[in-house]
Amino acid sequence: MQNSFKDPSLHHEEKRAIKWFLALFYILFISFEIFYYYLHPKYVLHTDVLIFDNSRYYYHLLIFLLFPLVIAMLKRGKLYLVKYLFFLGIIFITILYDSVTYLNSDSVYSSGNIVEVFMILFAPIFVNTTFFWTVSLGTIFKYLFIGLLLKTTVVFFPIAVILILSLLGFAILKRYQGYVDAIKISYDNQLSGIVKGVIATIELKDPYTKGHSERVAYYANSLAEATGRFTKDELRSFTNACLLHDIGKVNIPDSILMKPGKLSREEYEIIKTHPEVGAEAITKVQGLGDTLEIIKSHHERWDGKGYPEQLKGNKIPYLARIVSIADAFDAMTSSRSYRAAMSVEEAFKRIVEGQGTQFDPDLVENFREVFPEWIIFHMNYNWHHDLPVNNNYIG
Repeated sequence: MQNSFKDPSLHHEEKRAIKWFLALFYILFISFEIFYYYLHPKYVLHTDVLIFDNSRYYYHLLIFLLFPLVIAMLKRGKLYLVKYLFFLGIIFITILYDSVTYLNSDSVYSSGNIVEVFMILFAPIFVNTTFFWTVSLGTIFKYLFIGLLLKTTVVFFPIAVILILSLLGFAILKRYQGYVDAIKISYDNQLSGIVKGVIATIELKDPYTKGHSERVAYYANSLAEATGRFTKDELRSFTNACLLHDIGKVNIPDSILMKPGKLSREEYEIIKTHPEVGAEAITKVQGLGDTLEIIKSHHERWDGKGYPEQLKGNKIPYLARIVSIADAFDAMTSSRSYRAAMSVEEAFKRIVEGQGTQFDPDLVENFREVFPEWIIFHMNYNWHHDLPVNNNYIG
C-alpha cells in the first residue's frame, strides 16, 4: 500500500545508513587487507608480502567495481535493492576468488575479512529482518560452499563464530525493531486522535451523520482484510484514511448538508464538490498520502457514471472501490434528515444489484463473505434514535 521510503525523512535516513555502511565497509576492508596481507607478514612474520600477488589485485578490483554500481543505484532511488546487491556481490566475488585460488592448490585455506563481522553487526541498523538473515546466512553459505568444494574442515571455526555473532546481531535487531514499533504506535495513536478530532468537528455540523466515518472505517477495514491484499500496518493506515473520506463536507453550507427535503440540481452539484475539496485539503499533510485517492474517488462508479472524474473499472483506485461499498452500506442503513434507515437486508440486496455497475464485482463477492460480520457490528452499534426524520420526503 505504501512504499517504505516514500516519506522524504525515511528516504533520507535509509540513504544515509547505506552511505555509512559503504564507507565503513571500505575503510575496514582496506585497513584489514593492508594489515593482514602487508604489515603483518612484513614486520611481524618477516615473510614475503602477499599483497602484490596478481590474483589478489583482481579480487580488490572486483570489490571496488561494486562501488560505482551501488552509487548509480542510489542515485536512481533503488534504496531497497542497494544493500542486497552489494552484499550478494561481495559474497559472489569472494567465493569466486577463493575457489580459483585454493582449488587444486596445496595451500591451506585461509580467508575472511573483519568486514564480515562488521556486516553482521551493522545489518540491524537497517531494521530489516530479511536483510539481516541474508547477511548472516549468506556468509555461512560462503564458508559451507568453500568447505565442500575444497573438502576442508577449517571452515567450521569461522562458521561457529558467525553463528555466535548472528545471535548477537539478532538481539540487537529485535531491540531496534522494538523501539521503532513503539515510535510507530505512538505516532499512529496521535494521528488517529487528530483524525478523530477533525471528524468529530465535521459531524457537529450534521448530527445525522454522527458516527458515519467511524462505521465506514470499520466496514472498509473488514472488507479490505477479506481481500487478503494488505498487511496489518497498511490496514491501520487505511483506517485513518477511511475516517477522513468525507472531510470535504466541511466546505458544504449547512443549509445544503442538513436540508430535510430533496436537493435541487444546483445543490447536488455543490455536494459533488466535496471529494475534490477534501483531497485538496490534505494534499500537503505528510503521512496521509494514500488518503488522497480514497477521499477523491470514493464516489466513482464501476460503470464510469460516478464523480468527480467519471473513472471507470480498474482505473478507480482499489482502496476507493472498497470505501465505496462501505460508504454506500452505511448510508443506506443509517437515518438521515430526509429518510429513515433501510434494513441491512435491503442494503445487502442493493449492493449486490450494483455488482458490475456501481461497485467492483470482485469486491462485491468479498462483501458477501463479510456481510454476517457487518450485521453483528450494525446490531451492536450505539445508535442515536432521538433525531427527527422528515417522513414526508421520499428519495
